[in-house]
Order: sequence, then C-alpha cells, then structure tokens
Amino acid sequence: MTDEEVAVKLEGHDKEIGSLKRRMNDQETASKQINDIILSVKELALNMARMLDEQKILSGRVKSLEDKPGQTWDAIIRTAITAIVSALAGGIAMWVAQGLALHMH
Repeated sequence: MTDEEVAVKLEGHDKEIGSLKRRMNDQETASKQINDIILSVKELALNMARMLDEQKILSGRVKSLEDKPGQTWDAIIRTAITAIVSALAGGIAMWVAQGLALHMH
C-alpha cells in the first residue's frame, strides 16, 4: 500500500471517527433528555398520589357536610313528633283526670 493510499484511508477513518463522535454526542443528549423525562414522570406520579390522598380526605369532609342538614332535619322531625305525642298524652291524661274527678263527686 502506498503512502497516498494510506493517507486516503486515514482521511476516511478521520471522517468516520468525526461522524461517530457527533452521533455519540447526540446520543448522550438524547439519553439526558430521556432521564429528565423519567424524573419528571416520577415527580408527577408522586404529586398525583398526594393529590389522591388529599382528595380522599376532602371527600370525607364533604360527605360529613352533606349529611349535616339531613341530621338536623331528622332532629327537628323527632322533636316535633315528641311534642305532638306529649301534647296528646297530656290532653288524654287531663281528660281522664277530669272524668275521674266528675265521677268522684
């Protein structure tokens, strides 16, 4: 092989090495971007898990707030029924007492 042929081959190798260096640099950049994306996805997953926990807590609080008016209404109805039954029982007791008082005289 002549000096000229060796020089041509070396020049070809230099071009290939340069091309491989550029491709390697591109690959390193892509790998870093992929790692950045992986970290971002992990962070998003953690944030979503925290938000889910907070949502569960808030759902419980909303449920208790929604149930409160129903509980108040139930208490009002119970009180009204108790008052009506008490008034009727008192009226009947008075009627019986008056009837007994009339029979005793």
